[in-house]
Amino acid sequence: MPLRIEERDEAGTLKATYVTSSSSSSSSSSPKTSNNAQQEGRIDILYPEQKTGSNSNSLWTKRLLGMFLPAGYPHSVTEDYTWIHYRRFRARSLAYCRRERCYKVSTDPLLRKEEAIGVYKSMYAHIMSTTGVGVGDASASPTNALLLSILQESTGRVATILFADRLGTAVEPECKMYRLAADVFNDAAMLLDCLSPALPRGPRVLLLSSSSILRALCGVAAGSSKASLSAHFAKWGNLGELNAKDSSQETVISLLGMLAGSVVVSYVSSPLATWSCLILLLSVHLAMNRAAVRAVQMRTLNRQRANLVFSTFLDQNKVLTPKEVSLQERIFEWDGVLRWRGSDAFAAATIGRPLRYLLAALAPAHEMTGSIRDGEAKVMRIIRLYSQEEFLVWYDAPQQVGHITLKEGAGSKSQLKAWALLLWIAHRHRTYRAGGADATSAGFEPRLDSHRTALQELTGTSRWLECMHRMQMAGWNLDTASLETTPGSRVHVQAETDD
Repeated sequence: MPLRIEERDEAGTLKATYVTSSSSSSSSSSPKTSNNAQQEGRIDILYPEQKTGSNSNSLWTKRLLGMFLPAGYPHSVTEDYTWIHYRRFRARSLAYCRRERCYKVSTDPLLRKEEAIGVYKSMYAHIMSTTGVGVGDASASPTNALLLSILQESTGRVATILFADRLGTAVEPECKMYRLAADVFNDAAMLLDCLSPALPRGPRVLLLSSSSILRALCGVAAGSSKASLSAHFAKWGNLGELNAKDSSQETVISLLGMLAGSVVVSYVSSPLATWSCLILLLSVHLAMNRAAVRAVQMRTLNRQRANLVFSTFLDQNKVLTPKEVSLQERIFEWDGVLRWRGSDAFAAATIGRPLRYLLAALAPAHEMTGSIRDGEAKVMRIIRLYSQEEFLVWYDAPQQVGHITLKEGAGSKSQLKAWALLLWIAHRHRTYRAGGADATSAGFEPRLDSHRTALQELTGTSRWLECMHRMQMAGWNLDTASLETTPGSRVHVQAETDD
């Protein structure tokens, strides 16, 4: 029976419709060939029509708003989110307008004089600070310094917007990585500032703009990851108090650092001693932050932690605790790689991406129409295999890439089950390859059988239910899904006659 598969994003917006159709060509003398011909068909991908006129820019408008709004908006936030941020936008806009008006229309000469002194003091303070890190000579004009400041602020703010749009979804699942990356960005920006005096004016401006971009990346990564880590640390619903006490701790640390720096500066004067001290302090800073991040015992399962937990369970029937996993996981990890008990990466995986990626692993798309030939009713048989699951899984053995397509309503436990199944299938193919079997040259039918066997081994005799229960007893949070690092898609499969 022809199928109609609708694909929607997390907000429920229709992204694509996949329609299967049977081929009418069945003229063959052999009964076996005739049966295969009857099964031949194709899959057409239909995208929502783009209307002309006033609605022609709707996609661009949604894309632009998507850079500033969270994924899945408005369904991913509470009802008062829009109203609160609208009021904050108006309040900040009025605050900027009032500040500019004070500079322009104030009739009090004393007030104007004090504010002018404040502006000049801030400007010259900026010149002195940038001269200290080697922006230019002391004869540089305040206008050039001001233009340089504007350039640095502009590049930094644009980088903030682009970074938050591109990697905002990935910060929470990989909060440990981005927390340490924020320190790397900040230290790299400091090094670029200190290297700027050795360059001519043109490259120097480029270098200082790069340092501003790195500081912007540091701000986004540190702020977002800190929110996730604070939510992890707060056990009694005391998130507000925890953040307030963190601010107090940072204040004390900053004061102690300034006092220690005042003592060190009096003994460090030569360039060699300055650079030696700087490199030493930066190295110690990164080493201590790396140790601090590694000590964090996250209770949610991202892709890397899922690899460690599921591979150990499937191999040794043992469930690792969050503390044991924190000692084994890498802080910087490639996105979507599959590892078996911390070994070298042997495959890659995607989850929550559009269905066309899974279809592309079955057969290439037509260059002109984009339709996919489904010669053996592959999609229908894969859907039938996972009819009782909330996902579709297919491992492309020749390319060593696995694809997980999530169905509508797929919860966190279903996502974990899909990842464990894909990891198990990929490991089985890896074992066959190590034993001399060429799993990549096998046809569709043997590979489908391997998927069916792996699914039975994972779900048979209540093995998966036992795994979930033991993971909960070990302290893992199975109610929060942290496997998707990009805005996801969901599919709904139905017979075409249901319309």
